[in-house]
Amino acid sequence: MGWTDKTISALVEPNRAHRKAYVDPDLFELEMERIFERLWIYIGHESQIKSPGDYYLAQVGRQPMVMTRDHNGEIHVLYNRCPHRGAQLYSARKGNTGQRIRCSYHAWMFNLDGSLDRIPASEGYDGTDLKMDAPEFQVQRAPRADNYRGFWFASLAEEGPDLESHLGYAKTAFDQLIERAPGGETEVVGECFHMIQQSNWKIFLENQLDASHPGATHESTGVAAMTVEREMRGVGNEPPVAYGFLSDFARLGIDGWGKFGTVGHPQGHCTLEGYMGLRPDDDDTNEYVKLMYEAYGEEQAEEILGVNLHHVLVYPCLSVQPPLQQLRAVRPLGPDRTLTEIWHFRLKDAPEAIYQRALGYYYLVNSPSTMVNADDLFNWWKVQHGLNSNASDWVSFHRNAGFDVVEDDVRKSTPGSMSEMPMRHMMQVWKNYMTSNSGRK
Repeated sequence: MGWTDKTISALVEPNRAHRKAYVDPDLFELEMERIFERLWIYIGHESQIKSPGDYYLAQVGRQPMVMTRDHNGEIHVLYNRCPHRGAQLYSARKGNTGQRIRCSYHAWMFNLDGSLDRIPASEGYDGTDLKMDAPEFQVQRAPRADNYRGFWFASLAEEGPDLESHLGYAKTAFDQLIERAPGGETEVVGECFHMIQQSNWKIFLENQLDASHPGATHESTGVAAMTVEREMRGVGNEPPVAYGFLSDFARLGIDGWGKFGTVGHPQGHCTLEGYMGLRPDDDDTNEYVKLMYEAYGEEQAEEILGVNLHHVLVYPCLSVQPPLQQLRAVRPLGPDRTLTEIWHFRLKDAPEAIYQRALGYYYLVNSPSTMVNADDLFNWWKVQHGLNSNASDWVSFHRNAGFDVVEDDVRKSTPGSMSEMPMRHMMQVWKNYMTSNSGRK
């Protein structure tokens, strides 16, 4: 159907959303145009391309992009397309091109910033209107590219809020990833996990702050972990802290997750707060805190470590878990297919044990091979298939509806509610971005 502002707006009500928002192919194309090709979308971290000639591929909406570093150390975000005949310039996900970028089709050569350097047998263009310095013959740059503390984003819209304005409170996620390092720096470790889920990208974002799901969806995983912990303690061994990441699913039960708060911000960003401060009284943690005191002073170190953000959703493209040094990027592929990239970071000068503890969460919870992800992926697949049926047109977000606390355009759930406020909030923001309420031209 031909979607209009009126028909799109009708899909979102205060406490529910229409199933077509998750399954309609034409709406998905509009999402790519109006959300993923207009807002600031995560490209990657500067540590992924440390040397001149390094590159890394990323997808922004429907557009293949590449992040490069030139010989001056400058980072650029370019379209992955040769301006001659349209061939993609890069095929491997990452690598190093050396001194220049060479198109494999006709050997046109470009500098690492995308500017045209040379054309083989260029005399064939003598007397034509091809000019070496014409904009159309350079590798096109993203209209806007910027970074916040080394985390690079791109927007394919010529105009709009700058990156820091768009991030707003979500900047705290990146501040935490850096400032929790005694050395004041963070870097990507290795390659990320790649996972394709057979469900809509909004289902992934909603699930990250769905406090009522862990005790139900992941109960069997939690029970298994609790059994292992009990057996280890029975023979005098203390289980690794990372096992608690799993046993909490059963230990807290369904109701126990209600004590954690969620907050919705104007740009669509959301946070889950109050869970997993990761300050156990053990030798590894005490050594880490000592290094933080030495680096920042006790007062500032406590201020940094006192921020308890389990999830920060950077709308529409990221889920960041600062205390666990994790970041998941969301790349929609279709109305029922979504690629997630799961990245792990190392904190400079932090003890190896702190890195290994966070790595435990990476492997036990966020890895594609975990029982946790298997539970989630199966449920999301079932939701997607259910929404394709005609049984009902609506998705309910009624839990604690009408009891959100709103202050200065920030929406907070009431404690103990396991509120579906984040889902209501994100769908209202989705409606605004998808219609003229967003101010798009």
